[in-house]
Amino acid sequence: MKAAGRKPSGIARSPRQQSSPHDNSPDGLRRAAHNTTIMHTDPLAYFITWTCYGTWLPGDERGWIKWHKGEKLPQPLLANWCREQMTEPPIVLDQRQRDVVNETVACHCEIRAWHLHAVNCRTNHCHVVVTANNYDGETVRDQFKSWSTRKLKELEKSRSDVGQIRENWWTRKGSVRLLFDEESVEAAIQYTLEAQDAGGSNANH
Repeated sequence: MKAAGRKPSGIARSPRQQSSPHDNSPDGLRRAAHNTTIMHTDPLAYFITWTCYGTWLPGDERGWIKWHKGEKLPQPLLANWCREQMTEPPIVLDQRQRDVVNETVACHCEIRAWHLHAVNCRTNHCHVVVTANNYDGETVRDQFKSWSTRKLKELEKSRSDVGQIRENWWTRKGSVRLLFDEESVEAAIQYTLEAQDAGGSNANH
């Protein structure tokens, strides 16, 4: 899927099967008549985000997200303390590294039979929108991060100009948002592929 006016950097997969716009079944007519959004008890997809090591520390001046606690205000002393605990410098991914992450996520989804809606690895973070039935979002996220780390290390070993291979590529954990309706899934896909650097997402938490 191309974002208008710029070269696409992520990967989009085929959309989930949609009902026909001319659905004449009783349920289809009822939905059309009331123009309602269908909500599900189980998430339709996960909107997963994780950041590169050292690029967005707890206490960051831009604000930060505490695991299972939500968004937090800047805490300069905490950010400084976290920076002092780092064992490697921050990592900013180049284009080849970003491509490796995108390809790894797509391949892993095929192996697991997960439905990949979109993936876009940026220089300092990565977004994925995926449906993974019978898997919790944190497991899905951790598998993406683990396999991406493995493939990034393989890439670095193949580069003659690289000395010691780094161990730390990502920050701990990451954001997992549960998407319960098609509108939220579409918003997350659009944000991932087109508008992620321009502001917030309409995808629900």
